[in-house]
Amino acid sequence: MAEAAGVTGAVLLLVGAAFSVVVWPAFLRRVARDERARDAQGRPTRFLTVHVTLVAIAIVIAIAQAVAGIWWLLAR
Repeated sequence: MAEAAGVTGAVLLLVGAAFSVVVWPAFLRRVARDERARDAQGRPTRFLTVHVTLVAIAIVIAIAQAVAGIWWLLAR
């Protein structure tokens, strides 16, 4: 029973990581095309900066999830 829970936990970590890697970059592309992303001179606005920061944090968390999931599978 504990073995199945371990595999399930690892798979959930990997699925969450894959979801983040697929969804967040697509979201960032939409944000970058938004008219609020750049000012009249073409410089990045706070809107873009905040969203880039959020996506970067999400990707770092996804990498940590993937590493933890793989480690969890290999450790069993």
